[in-house]
Amino acid sequence: MTMKKQLRLLAKPYYWVNILMALSYLIAKKTIPICSRIFKHRGEDEMCDLDSRETEILFFLLIVIMIRSRKTGSVTMINYLSSSFLYTKVANAILWAYSDFRYGLGFLLLCVLVGMLLPEPTYKGPEHITYFRTAQSFEDELARDKRINWLICFYTVWNPSCVNFAPIFAELSAEYNLDNLKFGKIDIGRFPEMAQKYRISDSSFSRQLPTVILFQNGKESERRPMADAKGKLQKFFFSSDNVRAAFGLNNLYKQCVENPIPVKAAVKQNAAAIKKSQ
Repeated sequence: MTMKKQLRLLAKPYYWVNILMALSYLIAKKTIPICSRIFKHRGEDEMCDLDSRETEILFFLLIVIMIRSRKTGSVTMINYLSSSFLYTKVANAILWAYSDFRYGLGFLLLCVLVGMLLPEPTYKGPEHITYFRTAQSFEDELARDKRINWLICFYTVWNPSCVNFAPIFAELSAEYNLDNLKFGKIDIGRFPEMAQKYRISDSSFSRQLPTVILFQNGKESERRPMADAKGKLQKFFFSSDNVRAAFGLNNLYKQCVENPIPVKAAVKQNAAAIKKSQ
């Protein structure tokens, strides 16, 4: 995602409202007119300074955000912000409650209200993705015509890394989709047998979500993340450029363009795919 796109997204109310909420306690503490009104019960000498407990909470928050951002594979500013909002809200709720229980309760109610009125923006651009509704339909599609290359994303709806990767995968599908190069997604939360078959852990601590596999001639030819010779899982950041490079999408696209499926066969395949997806 380019910086221009990220700045355009930041202009949406969801982001700047959540940023203000994430900084609300610090802003209140360091803005003298606000501080003198809200924290006057703490004494004139220390009401606008962070005490040791507040400093510890903020330091712990910073560590948690750094660790979680690494685990979720956040590669853009938007990803970092999205993955950190939950933790910053929890920390601010604790800080407000530490100052006054009523403030903490009010902040929690504000979080609920914002969550209801300002949901996180989702990707609304073009995509060419087949969502397989059953495990059998996926297996049938692989076996039906082995000339088709399939790039399949195995995901769960609750995993932050999968959520972050969704718009990237959609954009790639819109850019590279051909009759013999297709993109698909399988929710292994709904079909755990698929996770077991392709050796993908779907636990809440899994480092294999999402997993993207390229199928050529009906068989797996490449996957990310992948294990090394010792069986240790290698970290993979699911950025657009990394996916292009890892699966050689530019070269694969060129090969598919040079070796197209005959028109009549392609029409029949599309009709069959539409029928199966319904």
